[in-house]
Amino acid sequence: MIEKLFTWWNGSTFGALLDIKRRSHFVGEDDYGNRYFEDRKSSLGTDNFHRRYVVYKGLAEPSKVPPDWHGWLHHVVDTPPTEVPLKRQAWEKDHKPNLTGTAFATRPKGAISGGTDHRQSTYSDYEPWTPDA
Repeated sequence: MIEKLFTWWNGSTFGALLDIKRRSHFVGEDDYGNRYFEDRKSSLGTDNFHRRYVVYKGLAEPSKVPPDWHGWLHHVVDTPPTEVPLKRQAWEKDHKPNLTGTAFATRPKGAISGGTDHRQSTYSDYEPWTPDA
């Protein structure tokens, strides 16, 4: 409970959840457990602009939002994916969150974080620029 009061990066704080519950309605949930909401009343002085929110499951990481929900959140499409699913092409791959900075990040051979101190030399290896040359 104390974690919900003070940490915004580990989901939403209690105050944010209370505010979202009070002035918006639940729209849907994605495959990752993220929940999406839209304001009941319009904002910015227009009749058709309603603020949209995502409450992340676990760590607040925006790259965990799938493309179809991303389009809805940013007002690219008007209808949420729960009503009109995004048409998938045969060549499209499933969404994967950004793994940079995690233990699952891609580390090429020879990278400092890859665990080896030696970088393999190449055919035309790097030569630093000097002002005398």
